[in-house]
Amino acid sequence: MLTEVVESELTIDKLVFGGDGLGRIDGIPVFVPRAAPGDRLYVKVVDRQTKYARGEILEVLEPGPGRREPPCPVFARCGGCDLQHLTDEAQLRAKVEAVAETLRRIGRIDTRDLEGAVEVVPGAPFGYRLRTQIHVATTERGREVGYFARGSHDLVAIEQCPILVPELDALLPQLPRLVRDSHHARVDLAAGDDGAITASPPLDGLPQGEISLGVDTPVGHFTYRFDARSFFQGHRGQLPELVRRVLGDFADAEGTAVDLYAGVGLFSLPLARRYGRVVAVETDRIATRYARKNLEAHDLDGVEVANVSVERWLEENLEPATARVVVDPPRGGLSAKVRHLLVTRRPERITYVSCEASTLARDLKQLGRRYTIEHIALLDLFPQTGHLESVVQLRANEEAP
Repeated sequence: MLTEVVESELTIDKLVFGGDGLGRIDGIPVFVPRAAPGDRLYVKVVDRQTKYARGEILEVLEPGPGRREPPCPVFARCGGCDLQHLTDEAQLRAKVEAVAETLRRIGRIDTRDLEGAVEVVPGAPFGYRLRTQIHVATTERGREVGYFARGSHDLVAIEQCPILVPELDALLPQLPRLVRDSHHARVDLAAGDDGAITASPPLDGLPQGEISLGVDTPVGHFTYRFDARSFFQGHRGQLPELVRRVLGDFADAEGTAVDLYAGVGLFSLPLARRYGRVVAVETDRIATRYARKNLEAHDLDGVEVANVSVERWLEENLEPATARVVVDPPRGGLSAKVRHLLVTRRPERITYVSCEASTLARDLKQLGRRYTIEHIALLDLFPQTGHLESVVQLRANEEAP
């Protein structure tokens, strides 16, 4: 029985969403970090629950076909990446399968029924990340910077990170000196065009304030201004692809488009070239300020920025038959109230952008009462991790009451 097992051999059947490997001992699912499909492992069971357990690798007895030597020397300890032990091709294949399984299990959505309507978009596997959160600690060696170890708050000190864009990677060896007299436990960094970097909180020796980043889209070139306090998508090379999939292949419309969880306006600006009226809804005041600046800088008419909660705006303003609603919520997905308002007010189209397959599946299950999925794009915005970005295009059912 698994309750009596401390160590055991285990074969990994597949990866689940988030990056853990899944195998079985005595029929009980066992989730193992840093495992690869096809691995035959010797594992230690470290956490037993009623219906599953968690294990850690003691020895790789026989590697699966996609396993490789991780490029990063601290991968085994660092909690920043999940999948560097897999080839890039094996990573993407496993992540697509994990998203499909999650949609099927939670949302009752079988992507095999959407033949020809599911698109997979690879991204540059290294040197891509525009934003990062660095932790700071005082050790016996002095002030050090790095990432937390997996499952703990222990610092893994780093001097390089292969997933960061070159300008952020080059900054890492300098950070211990820059934070030497700082009492902050965390520093957020973001990179823009021309090597510009911004930090929050401010650090002596680094330029402060906003940076800008240009993005080519199907409806023109846009320059976005933001700083390290603002959320912005992290994969430099995938930004044009992400905007293109969100816009979709629909004809330009004269109706209203609503951009919920709009941030600094990544989607609001190109939507304003497609629709007669755009409303960008964002609760964060700093992001809202940048959204207004970005819209004004591009002289876009017919755009309103609302600094209110999504729930309040929808309840007070969303009209039936609105042409398009774009949602890009945090990992927790849409609240029950937002799901209810979208289903009852029934805009003509919904574009759902998500980095968390489980909450996406939950929300699509309810939206599916009134909407049909037309297209799903899976973009690898997070190489070396267990996450994918999903862009789902939905159309209101004509026969729905």
